[in-house]
Amino acid sequence: MPGKKKGPQVGSGGQRRRGLEGKGPTPPAEMRKGHAKQRAAQAKARRAQGRPQRGGPRGGKGTSELVVGRNSVVEALSEGVPANALYVQQFIDNDDRVREAVRVAGDRGGIRLVEAPRPELDRMTNGLNHQGLVLQVPPYEYAHPEDLAAAAFDNGEDPLIVALDGVTDPRNLGAVVRSASAFGGHGVVVPERRAAGMTAGAWKTSAGTAARTPVARATNLTRALESYQKAGLTVIGLAADGDVELGDVAALDGPLVVVVGSEGKGLSRLVGETCDLRVRIPMPGGAESLNAGVAAGVVLYEAARRRA
Repeated sequence: MPGKKKGPQVGSGGQRRRGLEGKGPTPPAEMRKGHAKQRAAQAKARRAQGRPQRGGPRGGKGTSELVVGRNSVVEALSEGVPANALYVQQFIDNDDRVREAVRVAGDRGGIRLVEAPRPELDRMTNGLNHQGLVLQVPPYEYAHPEDLAAAAFDNGEDPLIVALDGVTDPRNLGAVVRSASAFGGHGVVVPERRAAGMTAGAWKTSAGTAARTPVARATNLTRALESYQKAGLTVIGLAADGDVELGDVAALDGPLVVVVGSEGKGLSRLVGETCDLRVRIPMPGGAESLNAGVAAGVVLYEAARRRA
């Protein structure tokens, strides 16, 4: 073969030398793309600038609700359920419950007292037995799921969040909110569809803690959990046939999402597959399952104990 002719060679143009040069100091966590602290800083900046969060202000609003009947209205007012109007039927028999409802609404302030004819109340309630009292509950303003973790990081804390999968009883939601508040949780996440929302019943069961413990609504719970994982949170799902017992879970003292399924069906398939761990609560008494409120309370207590 003829030899190659020697001559000038194409050089690197200094690229190799520049490739050996340092790229400067590592940027702080708040400036590193995808880091949990950067996400928290971005959420804080959005709040400071008054921009709407994804999914609408605080994740969107629910729908208005009416509480009807004398006992139900008095209980809702006494338990601190938010309300913007109390409708009282004209010429109603003024018994103790009617007087108490009017008194409590007046004492709380911010609740309009409206006198309305019976046909108007019948129309509002679609013919329900309202007994002359109707309480209007304003739409609940949900947070966005990412706001819960961001708020915890803002306060220098590891997020502790509960997500509900297939829980349709508002009383269970209220009980979970109450447990989250008691044990230092940063909020509760519910799916947008086929799930309990923050109704008057949930407010009553929460015993007022819903006023300080945010509830977020996720368009897709699986994607919300994956987003938490990318932010550095461990996602554990409670299951009767879980691979790990609660006492053996090392992640309880770090950034954590606890997923609780329905009492009958447990975790849905996709949500269960998304979880980092499937955890079981040992029950020496032999019960097959716990309702969502009790199960969440057990795990939140253990997490709070580890963090103390």
